[in-house]
Amino acid sequence: MSEDVALSPDTSPVNLPSRMRIRVGLFLTLFGFLVFLLGARPGLFGLDRSPVVGFVQIAVFLVGLAIICLGGYVTLTAFWRKVERSIAADIGSRLVATGYVIAVFAGMADVFGMGTQTLPRVPFFGPWQSTGVQIGQAIICIGLLLLIPFRPSRLPAREQQSG
Repeated sequence: MSEDVALSPDTSPVNLPSRMRIRVGLFLTLFGFLVFLLGARPGLFGLDRSPVVGFVQIAVFLVGLAIICLGGYVTLTAFWRKVERSIAADIGSRLVATGYVIAVFAGMADVFGMGTQTLPRVPFFGPWQSTGVQIGQAIICIGLLLLIPFRPSRLPAREQQSG
């Protein structure tokens, strides 16, 4: 055999994510979305009994949001299998948690005594709480985006030399 023969490059996948972990994470995310919908829009399930959004509805959609965050985290961290996570991914995981805390404190502001209707009056989910929860959800989305493992594409040797 001559040494001039070029061996084909190894194209086998290096770090395949765990399919089971991805499936569990996606199932959790979908289940969390259904729980979130149950709290946010109970009329979709035929359970709307009140014209206002009360404590139980707020608690249910916040639990749903927590399950969504957990499912998204489990799914996206499965793609980092056997690879050290980047600083951006670490920041992303912290942003997911921070966004959820913001959403909980904004949603439960009346219960915590910081909202427009303090106890013993019935908690009310008003426009300020809604805006706070949406800001928390936006921070969660940014965190989940940062958890995506963006890797540079491998260009063939010809294209690397010409670029």
